[in-house]
Amino acid sequence: MIHKEVAQIISISKNMVVLTGAGCSVESGVPDFRSPSGWWNQIDPRTVATVKALETNYPLFHSFYTTRVNHLRKILPHAGHAILARWEQVGHIKLITTQNVDGLHQAAGSSHVQELHGSIKEFRCHSCRKATDEEAFVNERPCQCGGKLRPSIVLFGENLPNDAWQRSMAAIESADVVMVIGTSLQVHPVNQLPFITKGKLILINAEETGQEDRFDFFLRGKAAETLLLIQHYMEK
Repeated sequence: MIHKEVAQIISISKNMVVLTGAGCSVESGVPDFRSPSGWWNQIDPRTVATVKALETNYPLFHSFYTTRVNHLRKILPHAGHAILARWEQVGHIKLITTQNVDGLHQAAGSSHVQELHGSIKEFRCHSCRKATDEEAFVNERPCQCGGKLRPSIVLFGENLPNDAWQRSMAAIESADVVMVIGTSLQVHPVNQLPFITKGKLILINAEETGQEDRFDFFLRGKAAETLLLIQHYMEK
């Protein structure tokens, strides 16, 4: 069984990197982006998740991200997040690099996390970049410099954080296993990251991405239930 074979590979890994996308958080209750019930089927990202929206239509920008911030207050990590944290603690995982901004990996106990798209748990002024807090953003207070407050996430058209990108690339290049969880592999340049490794490639996703043939193993399923099954075979 494929889950058993993957479990055997992970059990001897000392240098695994895990790349996660929105599908990794769905079982915690976080909407993804591209499914029929995802965020981008409710609102066009080109109208809200952009620097232009922040600068020219701040009420829309603020309303959308305040909704996301408030929604995440009641969200907790699922069993799959906990398994990844455990694998880090016992020495299998070297790094988690994530497209997610929800902070669930850290909340589950993972220490070595690089956030490629920033964090919706952190806030700053768009003009002077001074750090602020969630309360100030939600209550729509301006910065002392007069600038607009925003989550510290990467908006469309902005560059990825260089440090997180470089650390992720270096870790993947030297990894013995790269596991990709819950991403459609559509977003450039992150979708190129898995394929710079010489290690084993594992994909866990609820749907086919069209790139399954580039992986050594494809496990179709939800993140938590698939990781629980792998963990089950690792404990046998």
